[in-house]
Amino acid sequence: MKVVLQRVTKASVTIHGNVKSSIGLGLLILLGVEDADTEEDVEWLSSKIVNLRIFNDTEGVMNVSVKDASGDIVLVSQFTLHASTKKGNRPSYIKAATPDVAIPLYEKMITQLQKDLGKNIQTGEFGADMKVELLNDGPVTIVIDSKNRE
Repeated sequence: MKVVLQRVTKASVTIHGNVKSSIGLGLLILLGVEDADTEEDVEWLSSKIVNLRIFNDTEGVMNVSVKDASGDIVLVSQFTLHASTKKGNRPSYIKAATPDVAIPLYEKMITQLQKDLGKNIQTGEFGADMKVELLNDGPVTIVIDSKNRE
């Protein structure tokens, strides 16, 4: 699994002109699932996300997690995170999981993030054409790959 997480002061997901999700302070997470991903990837990644200390403490130092900051999360599925641009100019998405693999893992990630965060999270809609807006705070943007646990 790959995620791009962005610390935000606000974020929203709009589908067909209707706002589906909206948060203030928190994280906008773009999630890409590949065929090799498992529930172990979900559990590891969720724990890493909610405990990552990328919010400022009272002295302006990034030393607080989204959980400790009482922040919110918007999770958006995005298969294009697994794009391969090695050959030619048209990306290949061969590593991205098919919906029958990706949807259950996406749903498991929602459940796991809610459990680890201790409250409900907001989401996009799997497979939908979404308009995602955010105000990146910092900017702070971090890429995490569960297959490369550095």
